[in-house]
Amino acid sequence: MADLKPLTAAELEDWLDEELDAALSLRRTSHTAATSLASLDRDQQDFARHWVGIIAKTNPELAYHFANRAAEGLRRMAEDDALAWIIQAMDVYDKMGLYPAIAALSEIEAFAALRAQRSRTVTLEEIGPVLELFLQGLSGRRLKLEAGESAFTDTTHITLPAAIALLPTRRENLRLYKALAAHLWAQTWFGTFPGDQPARLLTHCQSLPDAAYARDLFHALETIRLDACLARELPGLYRELRALQNRPPLPTSWGPWITRLEALHATVDDTYQALDALYGEPLPAPHPYQGMIDAQAVAAALKERMEQERVALQNALKTILEGQASAPDERQRVVVRKDETGRPDLAFAPDGQPLMVPPDVRALMQSIAQDLGDIPEEYLVAAGDGAYAADNAKKPEDVWKGTYHEEGAFHYNEWDFKRQHYRKEWCVLRELDVHPVHEPFVADTLRKYAGLAARLRKTFEALRGENAILRRQKQGDDIDFDALVQGFADLRTGRELPDGLFLHNRRVARNIAVMFMVDMSGSTKGWINDAERESLVLLCEALEILGDRYAIYGFSGITRKRCEIYRVKRFEDPYDDSVRSRITGIKPQDYTRMGVAIRHLCGLLSGVEARTKILLTLSDGKPDDYDGYRGEYGIEDTRQALLEARRDGIHAFCITIDTDARDYLPHMYGPANYALIDDVRKLPLKISDIYRRLTS
Repeated sequence: MADLKPLTAAELEDWLDEELDAALSLRRTSHTAATSLASLDRDQQDFARHWVGIIAKTNPELAYHFANRAAEGLRRMAEDDALAWIIQAMDVYDKMGLYPAIAALSEIEAFAALRAQRSRTVTLEEIGPVLELFLQGLSGRRLKLEAGESAFTDTTHITLPAAIALLPTRRENLRLYKALAAHLWAQTWFGTFPGDQPARLLTHCQSLPDAAYARDLFHALETIRLDACLARELPGLYRELRALQNRPPLPTSWGPWITRLEALHATVDDTYQALDALYGEPLPAPHPYQGMIDAQAVAAALKERMEQERVALQNALKTILEGQASAPDERQRVVVRKDETGRPDLAFAPDGQPLMVPPDVRALMQSIAQDLGDIPEEYLVAAGDGAYAADNAKKPEDVWKGTYHEEGAFHYNEWDFKRQHYRKEWCVLRELDVHPVHEPFVADTLRKYAGLAARLRKTFEALRGENAILRRQKQGDDIDFDALVQGFADLRTGRELPDGLFLHNRRVARNIAVMFMVDMSGSTKGWINDAERESLVLLCEALEILGDRYAIYGFSGITRKRCEIYRVKRFEDPYDDSVRSRITGIKPQDYTRMGVAIRHLCGLLSGVEARTKILLTLSDGKPDDYDGYRGEYGIEDTRQALLEARRDGIHAFCITIDTDARDYLPHMYGPANYALIDDVRKLPLKISDIYRRLTS
């Protein structure tokens, strides 16, 4: 391709006018972008044109801005670095929208400099999983890591730069990431923002002549207090912070206040008094690990979390108290004892009698104590059965309101095959229970398929009793004629007769875990839904005989922000009337976003100890969702999720009734890992046979 003649500006302008959406009024401005691209050689032009086409499918406006800056980017960076620049901008678009993505494309010089420093650069993407475990080990509420332009915490999330190359070596930049995260955690743990402190900080700073200066002075003083807390409680971590300190000594006028802030019982109140006393003093240079304070973000997160945690604790109290042999009145108040340091002991003691507290409730109480310094008395009242519970109950349809979709949700990457890159935390998934339906569906199914059910029971009983034949054993139950023939051949050639001439029958200990992934999209309405439920009934009856561990989950959803997994039977659940009623309650829902469902269910399956792990999908069609998850995009994301499953040692198989399945299932699952059933009424007859073949 290098010997091709570069395209002229006129040719490029015509191409851009065709590639970009004229309705965006870009036609009149495409001349500038075309002129810029015309200065490149043909290889670079083709690279830019390829990515303009890909970006345009996501957002034509963003594609135009890329075309306008591609020449500068390719002059400053090698092609691999330019690709990273494009992917970063697309990730910003996914998470933050158009204008931040355009800004990311504009920062060519800074990005090129960062890539030039990549030998010492550390990214949050690579260090994030380790940092999250590190923060979890420090205790307190679990803090979610996010990438952003600056380092701060709202006490629910910790936001850190996407990449750090500030220090000379990669090792030092790793340490800086750790120190930044630890210091922001310290704000949440050592009382920078308890109770009404965020509002207090905003009000206090605004009451002074220079609010921004006052905020920065408060931060500098609070950093001294937090450093002292870390030095006392985490001396090893503090030594790492000390290694990063490089500012000159503070003025002597700060000396008495430093002593006070470093004292054992110093609180944020001391920081406020120091702020008033030292107001007007020159600000010291910040430590590299300081980050910043965003009181408004903390106030917003605190307001939302306090109400949610109050409701959650009162409902948890109700559940715990109802489980007592002599349960007190449901409005019973519960006392929380304190340890010698004054922190809540996190042990309920109603009427002086200690109660067992589940770990999740302990974590909830600890989180409340972090925010408020204590657990308010009104929080310690068990929820009643009146309007209170109904008013505060979250509903699935509220997923679009505020940030509810973040609560109790799982976030998963999604594969964009055009970018050859994951969209980070693109899908929001929640687990729901199938609403049980108490109708005679299971009994009707067993009557309808009485003959088949009897044959299945007999087949699966035989499968349970299968023996493994071990060949070429030194002793055994029968002669291994293959080994005997080989042994005589060896004798004829002058060799010794081998010892292993026997067969040994050994009963096979089945060690199998199977996850049934059931399509609950709207297209399964009618016959298909009935056939899926009938198949599950027959399988459950047979699997109870076989003894294999199995779970059943449905999947559906609508757009990437509302992906839903429906619990029918977990691995630990017995096959009882509640499971039967949930099978009866399986109903068609919305769309078929398969990739995120596969990733979630494979995660559950990976947590089960088993030699053989199988993901068995029942579906009536290809991946589909109305926000663009269809066609090649949905197929490629599903295929990538299945490749991830294979890397985790999970064998995936699909049973479908889609007559077009041969066009896409071999690509997704592999040519031998799917079965097409041309008549939905045959599904219950075929699925058990397929299961037997898969697990034998």
